[in-house]
Amino acid sequence: MQKFTSYVVLLLFLLCFFQAFSWSQFNQGENYEGSSDLINLEYHMGPVLASAINLYIIWYGQWNPTHQATIRDFLDSLSSSSSVPYPSVADWWDTVRLYTDQTGSNITATISISGEFYDSGYSHGVYLSRLSMQSIIKAAVTSHSRLLPLNPHNGLYLVLTSQDVQVEDFCRAVCGFHYFTFPILVGVTVPYAWVGYSGTQCPGMCAYPFAWPKYSGKLPPNGGNDITHAPNGDAGVDGMISVIAHELAEVSSNPLINAWYAGEDPTAPTEIADLCLGLYGSGGGGGYMGKVYKDAWGNGYNVHGVKGRRFLVQWVWNPVKRRCFGPNAMD
Repeated sequence: MQKFTSYVVLLLFLLCFFQAFSWSQFNQGENYEGSSDLINLEYHMGPVLASAINLYIIWYGQWNPTHQATIRDFLDSLSSSSSVPYPSVADWWDTVRLYTDQTGSNITATISISGEFYDSGYSHGVYLSRLSMQSIIKAAVTSHSRLLPLNPHNGLYLVLTSQDVQVEDFCRAVCGFHYFTFPILVGVTVPYAWVGYSGTQCPGMCAYPFAWPKYSGKLPPNGGNDITHAPNGDAGVDGMISVIAHELAEVSSNPLINAWYAGEDPTAPTEIADLCLGLYGSGGGGGYMGKVYKDAWGNGYNVHGVKGRRFLVQWVWNPVKRRCFGPNAMD
């Protein structure tokens, strides 16, 4: 059974707190950030992605070139820190890099976009099952153009579906997931992740906090339509980037579902980003995303990227500090 990011759990969690507290009470939170001695995150002896990652993007469906450029810039930012102001996306990735395999090798610092495939003809239709992602990867690596190699050594495949593609459980229970391919379907075992564009289907679910769940029965704290504005101008793509960050952190630390996770059931693991859903800054917790930066237009962000980009990505579990953490932490 595949592991899926439980964003619906986050939503229910937030809504429960909306009923019990005011937002002024959220803002009084100090150093919550999900810290707990009760969380039993364990290593199960499997591999992590310690070798330099060759990232292959599959753009499924019809894509807005501006959105594609924003996503590419985020992915390029993961390994770029020297010319990017602190805190950077690469500084955020440093927390992910704290995880090691049984040889003591850390997760790699190098993630390179090594190929892109455009499945603009919707080779598997506009209604996809979870398992369809593996067939889409198979089609991309066996196409007549051969733009993508089948790389079982250090390849990672990222399937991104456009706004008009409906995926099983998308918006209802998941915004993204990661797993590994089956040799019987693809030929080899390679890790992959899928994330969908939620801007038109469910921004209030998968583009939080750039969009507000209208069915929550509550108004956002600023009285507008969201909690904070999207730093790159589109709630769907900015929310998607945070989900991509979430999935990349987890597929790197648990690529074969036998490395880093909490819980006793490997078919439903709680992974290093699952532990920090909804947390983006210091003081976060109980429905408050934490203290983040604001640019001159009031757009929220917590890390810098290449080309002057700014992004808001959720924190991940820091195994040294034993709490959720990001480079914009105030302590």
